[in-house]
Amino acid sequence: MLAWNPVLNQSGPTEFVFRVFSMVPEIQALLFLLFLLLYLMILCGNTAIICVVCTHSSLHTPMYFFLSNLSFVEICYTTDVVPLMLSNIFGAQKPIPLAGCAAQMFFFLTLGGADCFLLAVMAYDRYVAICHPLHYTLIMTQKLCVQMVVGALGLALFLSLQLTALIFTLPFCGHRREINHFLCDVPPVLRLACADIHVHQAVLYVVSILVLTVPFVLISVSYSFITLAILRISSAEGRKRAFSTCSSHLTVVLLQYGCCAVVYLRPQSSSSVDEDRQFALIYTFITPLLNPLIYTLRNKDVKAALKKAISNKGTVEGI
Repeated sequence: MLAWNPVLNQSGPTEFVFRVFSMVPEIQALLFLLFLLLYLMILCGNTAIICVVCTHSSLHTPMYFFLSNLSFVEICYTTDVVPLMLSNIFGAQKPIPLAGCAAQMFFFLTLGGADCFLLAVMAYDRYVAICHPLHYTLIMTQKLCVQMVVGALGLALFLSLQLTALIFTLPFCGHRREINHFLCDVPPVLRLACADIHVHQAVLYVVSILVLTVPFVLISVSYSFITLAILRISSAEGRKRAFSTCSSHLTVVLLQYGCCAVVYLRPQSSSSVDEDRQFALIYTFITPLLNPLIYTLRNKDVKAALKKAISNKGTVEGI
């Protein structure tokens, strides 16, 4: 394991500040309200999924177990980023200490990695359900489901700890450095280092391949088998229902992996900092918001459970 030895005292405590989105007060207020609204929608939507899955026995299946864990991860994931981002929108660059930046990066990488691994786990679950329906309950046992979730989180935690520890052994020049981003992400922090970073970039690529490429390949293989199995279904209605079930998952997958791959897997020399910020906004706000929207609006089981919960609440209040 890499030694944790952050450079905390090079010429006084090292601090970072985030580059503001705009210096125009009207635009700052608009961005603040927009990001706050999106954040509240993410919290409410994903919390609703967790509550519905936990309180309705009809949803106590592997698919919804993984979905509720994905929702929990995405709540934590956005909470690691958005509150600090909102506090920095209104022009005044509030400094974040080196240790605080390292902590945000560690949790961001851990939760983001767990998110990617869980999407691969959900693809495997759909593969077993569609390609081996008669053996589904024998394969996807409660013990295996828990092991897969714990394994996803544990692997993400291990990789992010190694990468964060390696990055914060670097020296950073000056007392206060400006990060051209809204969070302590790996590429913009590496750009501020006063040392050779070729080894660190190589480690970043290796970790990115493990977190992004490998799960994406597994998802692609799973859906290749799923597609072949669906095409063998004789009923047109059955094929339509099966494709509808999987298309929602694929929508989230393509957005999540596509945007992350552009940021982390392309050569840093060809990457644009402003483009990285735009892609980061997508996987910070859009994919966590799509998760509850897609799985509630396009899933009859979740919609039925939500309607039942709302009607029960209305009945209780009426009494």
